[in-house]
Amino acid sequence: MGLVNWDCILRTAISDIEVDYEDIKVRTLLKVPGYEKPVELGVLTSFAYPIGGEEIVVATTRVEIMLGDTAIAVRPDDERYMGFHGKFAIHPFNGRKLPIICDAILVDKNFGTGAVKITPAHDPNDSEVGKRHNLEFINIFTDDGKTNSNGGPEFAGMPRFKAREAVVAALHKRGLYKGAKDNEMRLGLCSRTKDVVE
Repeated sequence: MGLVNWDCILRTAISDIEVDYEDIKVRTLLKVPGYEKPVELGVLTSFAYPIGGEEIVVATTRVEIMLGDTAIAVRPDDERYMGFHGKFAIHPFNGRKLPIICDAILVDKNFGTGAVKITPAHDPNDSEVGKRHNLEFINIFTDDGKTNSNGGPEFAGMPRFKAREAVVAALHKRGLYKGAKDNEMRLGLCSRTKDVVE
C-alpha cells in the first residue's frame, strides 16, 4: 500500500511536482482553504497513552491523526522503554490495543520523547514501519478531509483541523495532554489550491 499526496479541496491525488514546500521555523498561523480562521502549524504536541498503571508519552505535529494510530515505536536500545517491549498501550478514544514495537530505523531517541506514535495510513514514514511490522492501516479521513467513522463517534464528520482542536481538548479532559512547543517543519501545499497536502 502506497501513500499519495492528497488535496482535500480538489478531492484527488496530486503529483509531487504539484506540491510546493514551505519551511516553518516556529508556530505559524496559515490560512487554509475551507477554514474561516487560520490554522496553527509548526507545533509539536505531546500526550500520553496509558499502559496499565503507567503511561508512554509521544509527540507529534499532527495530533489529529492519532485517531488512526495502530502502534507505538521505540528504539530497542532505549533504556527508558525497555520495560515496555511487547506490551500494549490502550487508545484513549476507542480502546484499541497498540503494540509497543521496537524500530531502530525510524525512531530517534533524541527527538521528542523517543517514543513515536505510528499511523501507517497517514504518514509515509509510518507506512514503512507498518509494512515492516505488519500493522493495520486505518484511514480516518473522507476524501474532503473530514474525520470518518474510523476516527470514532466523538470526532466523526469534523474537518481535519477542527478535529485537531477537538482531539487536544479531549486529551486535556482525560488528563493525557502533556504540552506543546514550537517545531520546525516542512509543510506541503498544493500549488493550485494552497491546501495543506494530506
